[in-house]
Amino acid sequence: MNTSIINNYSRLKLFLFFPALFFLIAIALFLYSQDALCTVRYIQIQKDTFFFINHNLGQYPNFEYNLTQLGDALVFLPFLSIFILYAPKIWEAILSALLVSILFSCLLKKIFAVPRPAAIFNNNTFIIVGKTLCGHNSLPSGHSVIVFIILTVLLFAFMPKEFKFKILWIFLIITIGLILVSSRIGVGAHYPLDVIVGSIFGYISGLTGIFISQKYKIWTWIGNKKCYPIFILLFLICCISLINRIINENLIIFYFAFISLAVSLYKITTVYVQK
Repeated sequence: MNTSIINNYSRLKLFLFFPALFFLIAIALFLYSQDALCTVRYIQIQKDTFFFINHNLGQYPNFEYNLTQLGDALVFLPFLSIFILYAPKIWEAILSALLVSILFSCLLKKIFAVPRPAAIFNNNTFIIVGKTLCGHNSLPSGHSVIVFIILTVLLFAFMPKEFKFKILWIFLIITIGLILVSSRIGVGAHYPLDVIVGSIFGYISGLTGIFISQKYKIWTWIGNKKCYPIFILLFLICCISLINRIINENLIIFYFAFISLAVSLYKITTVYVQK
């Protein structure tokens, strides 16, 4: 599996960045045409769309709240933990991408300093699920960045060879991504453009992470069995963290993440002991 993924990554070209850059430029031009390059107008032109999406998705608060947890790396990554054994190249790309995304997200959040919906609108006029977020760090959506980093890495890792299957695979990944990131609007945490821009930067970060993992061998130790005790310890810490979340919030997504991580912990421990 790992060899197949390395081969898929080796075929990637820099032109894959072009669609993302095109959409970013298109969004910038749209905002400019609407005189919305300032915070007040940026929020104002999205107000109706935000309320519409929030109202409709907010009718399923438990479902949306579970979905939005996948924008948390601690919740999403356990589902991929088994790949440390069978496809460490995926983790090399993800870790590189996450480092790139930290630079993107922190820098852009400070530059734009867009207040969250709960900091602008009357909290009784829209649906808030979970903690009320009132900071001035709405753009871009960090959860959306993480979701699309992971999905982008998986997209190119398992890209089919036949054209028709490629189209279906791309469509499936994008659809899953949009469903997940739209939950940030459903829970009242972000505006529509926050999640769109976050998704685009997630794609850019994911693709950048793949290229970094191909060119630089900074994460090759991940596939080394001698390093498995590090992952065993990390898995145990994450299991404890997930148990704590289950106790505090009791969301079903935490149970699934915990089970995935527990299975991976068992497998990696077994492999290490039998080495």
